[in-house]
This record gives sequence, C-alpha cells and structure tokens, in this order.
Amino acid sequence: MKGWRRIARDLAPPVLLRAFRRAATDARHIRFVGNYGNWQAALAASQGYASEAIFEKTRAAAIRVARGEAVYERDSVVLDRVEYSYPVIAALLRCACANDGRLRVLDFGGALGTSYRQFKAFRTPLRELQWSIVEQPRYVECGRTQFANDELRFFESIAAAVAHTKPNAVLLSGVLQYLEYPRRLIGEIATSTSATVIVDRTSCSALAEDVLTVQIVPPSIYDASYPCWIFSASGLLRSFGEKYRLDVTFTDTAHAWIGPKREFEIAGFVFEPKS
Repeated sequence: MKGWRRIARDLAPPVLLRAFRRAATDARHIRFVGNYGNWQAALAASQGYASEAIFEKTRAAAIRVARGEAVYERDSVVLDRVEYSYPVIAALLRCACANDGRLRVLDFGGALGTSYRQFKAFRTPLRELQWSIVEQPRYVECGRTQFANDELRFFESIAAAVAHTKPNAVLLSGVLQYLEYPRRLIGEIATSTSATVIVDRTSCSALAEDVLTVQIVPPSIYDASYPCWIFSASGLLRSFGEKYRLDVTFTDTAHAWIGPKREFEIAGFVFEPKS
C-alpha cells in the first residue's frame, strides 16, 4: 500500500498535490473552541457573523458563478463541481409533488442563492418555482440588485417573504446554529406558515444540553470566527415537537467535526406540520 501511495504521489501534478494538501489542512483547521455561558460572551470572543470579510467573499464567489466563471460556490468557497444535498432535493421535490408541481421555498439565511442554484438542475418537471431568501440587509440589497430574477427574490423578514410567496417549504440550511435565539426562529416559522420545514447542515450531538462554542474558520476560506451552537439533537427535536412531526433524519457524512469534548454530526431533518 505504501508503495502505491508513493507512486501516486510521484505521478500527481504538483498543483493537484497542493490542492489536496490545502483541502485537508482547511478541514482540519476549522476549529470549535470554548464552552460559553451566553451568546454575548461567545460574541465577545469572536469576530461575529456580520463580518464584512464574509459578505465580500460570498458576494465575489456568487458573482463568479453567475457569470459562468465558476461552477458552484458554497459558504463563499468556489468549487469545480456542485455539491448536491440529495436529501434536501428529494424533500423539495416531494413537497412540489404534494402541491401539484408548485414549489415555493422560504430559504432563511440563504445568502445570495447557493441552494437555489443547486436546486435549479432539478426544476424541469415543476410547474412553478418561487425561491424567497430572508437575509441580513446587506445581502438583501446585493441580492436584489445583482441576483434576483423571476424565480429568486430577497427579503429582510419572514413576514415579508411569507406575504409575497406563501411558501410550502421552509429551508434552514446551515443557519440555526449561528443564531442567538434559534428556537425563537422555529416558533416564528411555526406561527407564520404551515409549510414543510427542511433542516440541513446543522451541528448536533448526543449530549443532553446544547454547547455554545466559537467556530474559527481558516484564513484560506476567510478570516473569521463566530458563535456556534452544538445542539443537543434530542433537545432540538423537542423544539419542533409541539407543531411538527419528524418525518426524515439524515446526516451529511462529508462534514463531521470533533467538537468540544465530544464528536458531533452535521445533521438534517424534515418536519411536516401536525394536522
């Protein structure tokens, strides 16, 4: 085995080796540190998610994709292939089938349209697609001027998005763990719409309690750090339990991290409103 590895290493172009080493280093260097008693303490120990560096990197990557200069971007990182989340796509298509081929998505924290662009390859059989992103004001302003189209719209509040779109699916992809009050958002969604709720890329552990930590991103992605919840999976499910029934659970096996003291998963769930 070592011989084959040495041969592969010798034959691989230097640029490929550098890319592989950088990817491996980036994955190792995303760190989660501390166990903070409250959000303000974690925020004081980090730069915060509203960092200008995050916005500018995300905007630049999305522009490259829109211009056809790159294939895909995720979390501001430009990729040479689309990273499809097939459980999410399946859930969205199932929702469309249940609504006569019409899919109206409220994408909370959807940046400048990453999940929308991922899903577009699967939209052909749909009779209608509306995708409404709720984001920070600077993302909304940028999205409206540079990325909005007949299907894609940007809003600063759930209420505005619901009034415009009347969604039958709500997508929470990689967002709950970065909110100060994630359960408040869950409650707002439950009272605003009776849509299917799809939760993706969310950090969950087997612990009995949530852990509030700081996620540190390597400079090769962008120089940033921000508070991050590692949810107790059982506790998070209870937060949905009053208004929703859990329909599907899945795990993003490509993203598994070692968290504070315990391993945690990047998990996903599909919830249907209780009748």
